[in-house]
Amino acid sequence: MRASVEQHLGSRQVGKVVYGSIIGLALVVTLESHPPSPAVMAVWLVGTALAVGLAEVYSEVVGVETRTRQPVTHRQMRHMIEDAGAVAFGVAFPAVFFLISALSVIDVARAFQLAKWTGLGLIGFYGFWAARFAGAAPLRAVVKGAGVALVGAGLIALKALVH
Repeated sequence: MRASVEQHLGSRQVGKVVYGSIIGLALVVTLESHPPSPAVMAVWLVGTALAVGLAEVYSEVVGVETRTRQPVTHRQMRHMIEDAGAVAFGVAFPAVFFLISALSVIDVARAFQLAKWTGLGLIGFYGFWAARFAGAAPLRAVVKGAGVALVGAGLIALKALVH
């Protein structure tokens, strides 16, 4: 397990998962004040993940073909789809909590709390490991991870102020 986590942390998908997590967190925070049913929330997250993933692939194809003046190769397409899958994963991850809520295991308010805090935790986790892999000492890496998580916390705070 440790080897697979280390392999993932060294992959191109890390930034894409963080990007997707921020999108998913924005959707969760936006809908929290007037929550739909847990099942609808899960569908919206998965639907948004699919839309963002497809937009990611499309924009990359257009970018590569306009830049290189060549059609995208199968190898390039495979990488684009992998990257889009990582973005989609980050967006859709909180759907798990809403599916659990739809099964009446937890209430919808708890699902929103878990979705927000695990999103922040994931973003902070990646920030910490980015700093560690870049050579930062553990304390400095914790500060960087917390700083990156503050981006998500800022989103939550902004939503609380606006609503």
